[in-house]
Amino acid sequence: MKFKSGVLTALWGLLLAVAPAGAHHSFMAEFDQKQPVTLEGTVTGVEWQNPHTYFSMDVKDKNGKLVNWRLETGSPNALLRRDWTRETMKVGDHIIVHGYRSKDAPNIAAARSVTMADERTLFGGQTDDNGPTQ
Repeated sequence: MKFKSGVLTALWGLLLAVAPAGAHHSFMAEFDQKQPVTLEGTVTGVEWQNPHTYFSMDVKDKNGKLVNWRLETGSPNALLRRDWTRETMKVGDHIIVHGYRSKDAPNIAAARSVTMADERTLFGGQTDDNGPTQ
């Protein structure tokens, strides 16, 4: 009986450990390199988390209406290696983003690079988006 409960506990633990990995995806699965986008606006939120960091921003569309975009970058660890910190981007910051649109979701994109208000440009892309790494 102890053996069965030990095996069940181990399997349950393994399932819990693997579940978050299912949320991870490759760049090519979600974003389209043939749909580049440049966005300029104000940061409205930052989510510093694994497996990807996200931020949102308000951008004026061609009619002057504010549209909220959700942008994905690399993992926090990858961003730290590229001179990002949790304090790099704050709500209210004015930024310019060059990236790639989502294949099937409006107002979602992968952020390849982000130009900050102080004119620093930081690489935010993923290593599998087939673009330059700097």
